[in-house]
Amino acid sequence: MKYTDIKLSIDKDPKKELSKIAKSDEITIIRKSLDARRGKTFSFVYSFLTEKEEFPNPMPDKSKFGKRPVVIGFGPAGMFASLLLARAGANPITIERGGKVEDRTESVNQFWNYGKLDTESNVQFGEGGAGTFSDGKLTTLIKEKDGLGRFVLKEFVKAGAPEEIMYEAKPHIGTDVLKKVVKNIREEILSLSGEILFNTKAEDILIENGKVTAVITNTGKNIETDHVFLGIGHSARDTFKMLREKGIAMERKPFSVGVRIEHLQSEIDKAQYREYAGSPYLSAADYKLSSTGEGKRGVYTFCMCPGGQVVAAASEEGRLVTNGMSNYARDGVNANSAVLVGITPDDFGSHDILSGCEFQRRIEEAAFRAGGENYRAPVQLLGDFLSEKNSSDFGKVQPSYMPGTNFAKMDDILPTFVTDAMKNAFSDFSKKLPGFDAYDAVLTGVESRSSSPVRILRDKETGESISVKGLYPMGEGAGYAGGIMSAAIDGIKSVC
Repeated sequence: MKYTDIKLSIDKDPKKELSKIAKSDEITIIRKSLDARRGKTFSFVYSFLTEKEEFPNPMPDKSKFGKRPVVIGFGPAGMFASLLLARAGANPITIERGGKVEDRTESVNQFWNYGKLDTESNVQFGEGGAGTFSDGKLTTLIKEKDGLGRFVLKEFVKAGAPEEIMYEAKPHIGTDVLKKVVKNIREEILSLSGEILFNTKAEDILIENGKVTAVITNTGKNIETDHVFLGIGHSARDTFKMLREKGIAMERKPFSVGVRIEHLQSEIDKAQYREYAGSPYLSAADYKLSSTGEGKRGVYTFCMCPGGQVVAAASEEGRLVTNGMSNYARDGVNANSAVLVGITPDDFGSHDILSGCEFQRRIEEAAFRAGGENYRAPVQLLGDFLSEKNSSDFGKVQPSYMPGTNFAKMDDILPTFVTDAMKNAFSDFSKKLPGFDAYDAVLTGVESRSSSPVRILRDKETGESISVKGLYPMGEGAGYAGGIMSAAIDGIKSVC
């Protein structure tokens, strides 16, 4: 039996109270959300079952693979594609240009502490994908009725994620825990005779008579195959270039660019929780804001990280990129979020398929020049940004970005239509979340990798590239996902 919309005081023991309602100790919580409407007493809202929850068991058909399938990329799409192929006994070979998570963490720490960038193993590339060094958010906007989202969550829990992700309305794992989760998934794949080649890049895909025949790696390895599952991530610009040269059908697609904004987490808690701020029963508050502003160009917050930090996320020399991350506890001093402005292909300045990549590169280069040596980031106080003047001192909010910062004007880094749209949106945001436009809130530039700038076209029924048989574009880099959950689900559907 299923019970829905059961409200409990935030300080109540849910298992105990829900068991009383069901008259049974055998309950499974499937959803928990917070009702924090103004004028109402804060309460948690639960849905739960009194019987065991059934999960789907997706499984590829091993018989359709004439040779060992190859998975390119070991982010969420590639990871779940590899996992299911290994469980089906297809013995997949997975190619990942970055390192395993232990080695990748060392490379990232070298970058954050000393500005030494490894262009192959970094925040964008390596085991777990870009999401590993983020917040591990598991929300998704896709509407799926086949239960694959629940399956993905269950697999994460099996691999070491906290059980609460199965029912929290806004589940997250945290970077610290996610590293352990992806390692455990890797170990299961290897135990099932899957093979993972780390620090190995797919440099070419061989095609004969319109069909995939092999993958060539940067180590000179020729892997014969008739199925390639392409989960390369949104920052694999060199691979996009190789695909264009192979004649693989792609199209330009919209994405967003902007900055990271930081406030004190305590101020966000006060704005969201009001008199309940500081309650031990409430986690660090988050927010999600959007505005069309006067210019009718969409502006929105994205990847909000409560109690987190702004991180250096570059993957190319001389180009500066930021992202946000939180650990599981979300107990850092600052809250941060991207503030992004929608960009369309009409803004790219060229009709070339990869013109979106070049648009991103131009602003990343401007940010690098403004930040200075060793990948220091350009920063500006929000009040100074709105007044269009230089910043000279920080207020209560100290930037969390490493390896360091320099004051600069965002108007000198981002296109005018982007900064104008943000300026219009901030007053709207502050009406929805009091204090959001605090003068000493810190802007850090730039956030440019919100999603892939291209879409690799595929058949809606088979999932194959419309250009080449046996090539299956999947996940965020191929333009079909927007986060860990949607990418993982897309990887599952691509192999099944």
